[in-house]
Amino acid sequence: MPEHRASRRRTATRGRASWPSLVLFTALAYAAAAVGALAAADSGRVYQSLDRPVWAPPSWLFGPVWTVLYALIALSAWLVWRAKGPRARAELGLWGVQLLLNAAWTPLFFGARRYGLAFADICLLLAAAGATAVAFHRVRPVAGYLLAPYLLWTAFAAALNLSIWLAQT
Repeated sequence: MPEHRASRRRTATRGRASWPSLVLFTALAYAAAAVGALAAADSGRVYQSLDRPVWAPPSWLFGPVWTVLYALIALSAWLVWRAKGPRARAELGLWGVQLLLNAAWTPLFFGARRYGLAFADICLLLAAAGATAVAFHRVRPVAGYLLAPYLLWTAFAAALNLSIWLAQT
């Protein structure tokens, strides 16, 4: 019985101590968004000027969708961190790679208007995010599932990127 109480105390303490890590993961996820926003301040105007397919969403939809997705990305990493702590190096390394690829896409697509390079980036992003989801699922299944909307939206964005790139050439 005393061992059970000690285990509960460690869990409670770890839970309280993990809130700063949730803030950190959230800040890192939204920093990726900020990089894109700073690099392509005129993305709305650029998007409107593109030859888009009829199935392209309106520009106002991207902000709300990505706001939710970045929260899910941060929450999934936090759940893995809570489960494994510093031993989650490989999983969180993948998370960092996909986040860097995510941050690179907007400057490539909207800032540099390098649609082919942006498509290559988003394909790498999909692979890295998929690997992250699988690795996270192995540690904490819900953490992997939380990345499913991100994967779906990124796959949709990749198809849109490809369509726009092909229309530009």
